[in-house]
Amino acid sequence: MQIEDPNQPTVYDMIGGADKLRAMVDRFYDLMDLEPEFAGIRAMHPATLDGSRDKTYWFLSGWSGGPNLYIERFGHPFLRARHLPFAIGISERDQWLRCMAWAMEDAGLDEALRTRLMESFFQTADWMRNTDR
Repeated sequence: MQIEDPNQPTVYDMIGGADKLRAMVDRFYDLMDLEPEFAGIRAMHPATLDGSRDKTYWFLSGWSGGPNLYIERFGHPFLRARHLPFAIGISERDQWLRCMAWAMEDAGLDEALRTRLMESFFQTADWMRNTDR
């Protein structure tokens, strides 16, 4: 078991806390809604993105070492199971990753942190794939 050093900042802290994380998530969904290159993943979402914005923010808060907002509301995220109803292939994975990379850059995250997060996001996004298309 790895013990985290309480003197080291969490990813949540490195992002800039609640306000910066929220700005990043909001930018992600703004881009998804506005940019034609993300039409594939936008089509998987409801007409209004408010609930998706909140759930992603709540999830990423706890995932990054901040308050466990998602778990407090819904319990374990069961991320893959919640996404199984949607056909997620390479195109959808890559759209999600590109949209998040753009959002992180626009939110002003440090390049080294963006690289670190993209490595983790890629692993998760690739694991979410449930189709070979």
